Amino acid sequence: MTEATEDKEQSFISHLLELRDRLLRSIIAVLVPFIVLAFFWPKAGYIYDLVAQPMIAMLPAGTKMIATGVITPFMVPMKVTLLAAFLLALPYVLYQLWAFIAPGLYQHEKRIALPLIVSSTLLFFVGMAYTYFVVFPMVFKFVAGFAPTSIAAAPDIQAYFEFVLTMFMAFGIAFEVPVAVVLLVRTGIVTVQKLGEIRGYVIVAAFVIAAIVTPPDVMSQLLLAVPLCILYEIGILAARLVKPKPAPSSEAV
Repeated sequence: MTEATEDKEQSFISHLLELRDRLLRSIIAVLVPFIVLAFFWPKAGYIYDLVAQPMIAMLPAGTKMIATGVITPFMVPMKVTLLAAFLLALPYVLYQLWAFIAPGLYQHEKRIALPLIVSSTLLFFVGMAYTYFVVFPMVFKFVAGFAPTSIAAAPDIQAYFEFVLTMFMAFGIAFEVPVAVVLLVRTGIVTVQKLGEIRGYVIVAAFVIAAIVTPPDVMSQLLLAVPLCILYEIGILAARLVKPKPAPSSEAV
């Protein structure tokens, strides 16, 4: 085995060890707030109550959600608490990701990578906030308006959690459109001019995606498709400020 091969193997092993350490730090960063919120905070159930508030507000006075599973009243609040802990730790988790990939980037790549990580995090949180404060109240009110008077709505907490998680992920990822557009232009895959030319196709795709990932009602589909189109335009405006990736050079890392 040559010395160069040994150096490559040692480098690969060192990268694996670093990746392991950063994954462990990220997991600990999630577990610590989860344990504190779930087992040491006296109002741990308040987190689920807060998440359920948009639905509760649309139910008849005195109506509560139900739990059909034996351990569902315990498991669902724990899942919500774990989600809250992950969101609290997300900036630190993304920092660990940045610290792992930064040494392998050129200087001009570092200048754009960190802003993209920060902006993508903020946009994800904005997408979740938009879902909670705008989408949920409008969708639940729209659905409640179609319910026959002979039906007493009492949603199951497990089904509600799965719905909320799906919507949070759908809208959080959808709000990353500007970042995706900037990356496409930065890497030279497409140009700003081309993005403008395919605008019509993007609008159609936005409505198709909204129809797939949201519940089968017009209101929620519109509430996702319209922001997607707006965010696409914002991405084009931001991409105008970004120069395409320069040709490879010997720039120092």
